[in-house]
Amino acid sequence: MGESKVEEMTLPSLFERARKMHQSASESTIDQVDVRKGCEALEKCEEMISKLGLFSRNETKDDISTANIKYLLVPYYLGELIEKIFGEDRIQTLKASQTKLKEFISLCEAMELIPQEELESTGQGGSNSFVDRRARKIARFKCQKAAESKLLEIKEQKERRRRSSRAAALSTPVDIGEEDMLDDDGEEEREAWLTTISLALYKVLDLLEMLKKEEEMLSAMKEKHLQSESKELSQKLLDERVEKAEAWHRDAAARARYTKPADPITCATFAQDVLEGRAKVSQAHEHKHQPLLFGPASLISGNLTTERERMAAQVFQPSHRLPTMSIEEAGLREMEMMNKWQERNRKLMEEANSSWYKDSRKQLGPPSNEDGDEDEDDAAVEKARAWDDWKDDNPRGAGNKKLTPCG
Repeated sequence: MGESKVEEMTLPSLFERARKMHQSASESTIDQVDVRKGCEALEKCEEMISKLGLFSRNETKDDISTANIKYLLVPYYLGELIEKIFGEDRIQTLKASQTKLKEFISLCEAMELIPQEELESTGQGGSNSFVDRRARKIARFKCQKAAESKLLEIKEQKERRRRSSRAAALSTPVDIGEEDMLDDDGEEEREAWLTTISLALYKVLDLLEMLKKEEEMLSAMKEKHLQSESKELSQKLLDERVEKAEAWHRDAAARARYTKPADPITCATFAQDVLEGRAKVSQAHEHKHQPLLFGPASLISGNLTTERERMAAQVFQPSHRLPTMSIEEAGLREMEMMNKWQERNRKLMEEANSSWYKDSRKQLGPPSNEDGDEDEDDAAVEKARAWDDWKDDNPRGAGNKKLTPCG
């Protein structure tokens, strides 16, 4: 088998090369590299057949020439070689192989190459019982054996004819009857290819059932594996969370032995600063006004010297916020704010009454019409007087009839 490039080979030589690869793969186990090369060669054959338009759905087997009828086997060879590829995703390989084998069956059905009894057995809906399947398998096996015997007989006849023709060519010159011998060879070759297609068809029908069962088994195993993996993953995550929680509790218990709790915040101003993010709890703060101590604080005289005394003194505390300043301090702060506000208003009034402010207003603003302003003031005064006169003539509630007594 030459190592020439696939693109440079003709269709007959490429088909012959791919056929030999398929034959080697069927008889013995070959390397995966050779299997993939055979698939590439067959795919190139499919592409060339499609470009040349060798087959049509409107034709039958009688319309196809003897030289082209062998190319009907390309999808069959390709489907069987794809099935022999071993990869990570076996299910996808099986699906691709089944697609090519079904394409071969549909092509044979269009060319009227499938026997009528096979079409009837596969077409009827209620024949899926064990007895019917067994009968179909036995019938297919018998047909396969008959096709193999016929191929062997044609091969032996061809070999005998070749030997006799060689012997006749050595003894006598070529005569006119050689044309009939060539015609017999053409008919013999056509019959051999048709028998090979029939044999491949019976093999494909059995192979499709096997591939379908294998795909169903692998799909069930994959689904079961995914379910077990999901359970294992969820259990693993749950174990990790439990372990983290237990470790956190153990660390917290170990830290509690040596850590001292933070002092409570008793200053309202500092608490507000902590809530608004201006200060942190860990920062030191000074209490200008110590909170009042209730309850056990009355039993403790003098300074709180021990931690126990301090905690006992703060057992009973008020639920509301304690004041941070006295009433006198709050009044002084308000007085200071009022003084600042009055000082600011006084400055604004001085600026408004200053000469440079009035001059700037005259320069920026348009010239005023004093006569028009006086007329508008007189009209407003007249309107207000008229409204006062009307209110005097019509007192409030005068038009309400319900207020008038009945008499």
